[in-house]
Amino acid sequence: MDMRKKTGKLGETAAAAFLEGQGVRILERNFRSRFGEIDLIGLDGPYLAVIEVKTRKSRISGQGAEAVDLRKQHKICSTFNYYRMIRKLSDYVPVRFDVVEVDGDCDCRWIKNAFEFLE
Repeated sequence: MDMRKKTGKLGETAAAAFLEGQGVRILERNFRSRFGEIDLIGLDGPYLAVIEVKTRKSRISGQGAEAVDLRKQHKICSTFNYYRMIRKLSDYVPVRFDVVEVDGDCDCRWIKNAFEFLE
């Protein structure tokens, strides 16, 4: 496994543990389809949270959330639409798209409704 993938996996594990500590029940990890991948899907109260995890060893290349541009958001939304279809989820299930930034020390910053703010 290359170093970037290893860093990403460590970040996803740290993010999942952090979110569980915040009361989120993780339902899926690394959901993949032909449309793309969703890092984490969890239940946060009434919300089905679709979570992109961005891990950075340092801030030199910027904040992790900055990497979730409109193209990436579209890919995540398309992947989630497929997930919704195969899981037969109602259109009335409240959904939220979040980002968790993980730094080199595995400290996490949770941005709820992130797509609303990243455009």
